[in-house]
Amino acid sequence: MLRLGIRVEAAATTPNPQIPDPSPQEETGIYVYSIIECPEPRTFGKIGIGGRDDDVYTVHYKDLAAVVSRTLLVVYDPTRENVLAHEHVNEVSIEEGFTPVPMSFGTLFKTEKDIVEFLEDTYDALRDVLVKMKDKLEFGLRVNWAREEVLAEIERDDEGIRRLKEEISKSQQSSTYFARMQLGRMVEQALADKSDAYVRDIYEYLREAAIASRSNKPIGDKMIMNAAFLVERDKASQFDQKVTEIAQRYEGKLSFRYTGPWPPWNFVTIRLQLERSAVV
Repeated sequence: MLRLGIRVEAAATTPNPQIPDPSPQEETGIYVYSIIECPEPRTFGKIGIGGRDDDVYTVHYKDLAAVVSRTLLVVYDPTRENVLAHEHVNEVSIEEGFTPVPMSFGTLFKTEKDIVEFLEDTYDALRDVLVKMKDKLEFGLRVNWAREEVLAEIERDDEGIRRLKEEISKSQQSSTYFARMQLGRMVEQALADKSDAYVRDIYEYLREAAIASRSNKPIGDKMIMNAAFLVERDKASQFDQKVTEIAQRYEGKLSFRYTGPWPPWNFVTIRLQLERSAVV
């Protein structure tokens, strides 16, 4: 399966971005969630980050729009509440039929003029990404295994491991120490091979319904697969069905955690290289 990755490294200059105002007065800025293709002004409801019921709306340059809300000019910590608020805005824009190109969490500008300048400066790159990502959504898939169940199957089916275990159980000699070391290596290799085989089979089964995939590092000892898939919007139902089928095939051995649809986080990211004006 094709692994597709697109990254937009957008340079922009904003006055003191993401820096709290040291004065007693609370200064506001504009939080940017994503970029969409949208020539006309749109609103998405009072769902802005920060818990103030700020309206989420669009700021435009030509046919591009930044999805934004007003908020306090502070550094947002990636707490669960804040991350969910950020994600929710992008989920709503997907439900409205847009394909958002996500901005990095915590991206703040001071004024709408700064956002328009950013859109103007990066227009060609953003337009190219939006064309490539149009009507494409991301789905996440994490797979854990029941290690003990898989190990029992390996010990039952692998003749070499089964025979060595029997020899160790019958022998009273000190040489069993080395035999046990050999057995341990054999078992670990067999587990690694089995894990790789499961992952290859899952990718292969989902190949027809996805455009691209990206493999991320598994988390913890039980996880064998942590992947993102890029899927055409009109093939989302087909992809859902394929995930359900492969999960049923490995029921009792593997557990699947399936999430989405999301913006294409793993396939395109807009990161700002922010510069601070020199203080004399």
